This record gives sequence, C-alpha cells and structure tokens, in this order.
Amino acid sequence: MVTAQQAFFNLPVHDLNRSKKFFAAIGFAFHPQYTSELAACLIIRENTFVMLVTEDFFKSGLPGKQIVDSAENVESIVALSLDSRAEVDRRTDLALAAGASAVSEPNDSGFIYSRNFQDLDGHVWVFNFLDFESAAAAQG
Repeated sequence: MVTAQQAFFNLPVHDLNRSKKFFAAIGFAFHPQYTSELAACLIIRENTFVMLVTEDFFKSGLPGKQIVDSAENVESIVALSLDSRAEVDRRTDLALAAGASAVSEPNDSGFIYSRNFQDLDGHVWVFNFLDFESAAAAQG
C-alpha cells in the first residue's frame, strides 16, 4: 500500500528487462504491484523505491524535455547506506560482475567507506557504510 511516507525515484532505462536482470543480480527485488512492461519498481527499503522506467514512458510525462546522455553527463547520484564494509564490497562486486563499471576507487574516509559504479544505463550509484561508532568516537 502506498503511503505519504514513501519515496519513489525515477530513472530512465534503455532496456527494462536487461536492467531488471542487472539489479536482481546485485540483490534487489521488485514490487510486483508497481512493475509492468513500462516500468519496474526496485525495492530499496520498506518505503523507498527506484522506478526503472522505459525511456519513452519516462519522456511521456515531460513534454519538451530530453533525457540526458548518462554516458556523458550525470543527472543524479543514488547513494545507499549498507550494513557493513563487507556488504558494500559484496554488492559492488556483484554489480561489477553483472556489467557495471567502476566510477572511482573505493573511498575510505575513516567513518565512511564507499564504492561508486555506473549501472548499465550510466546512472551513478554509491554504496556506503557509515560507521557511527567511529564517528562518535572522533567527535569525543
């Protein structure tokens, strides 16, 4: 059931079935009620979703607007916190094995560990682990 506390982020994709296979390979599930041949509802958390939307359907609600070429431009960054450094590595490695490309080297700034990649459509994703215990200790 959709509630006022849910968030849906929309990303255009070239090939919906290919994108669904990619995200399933890195551990995401889809909400069947909001998935069709035009869009797939990727479950991020209980109340947070990313809609993978075919380009034509994505553009249909935005007359006169063009989808940016994500191979050349960045339109957004999807950043997700995971439960551990190991989970960041595991999920990012799965993404890379499924066809993603690394954006940069892993970043370890003490209490934040992150890895970035581009999905099959060039959208930038960041998986990170926030070590709140280290952050609290650093603040004294």
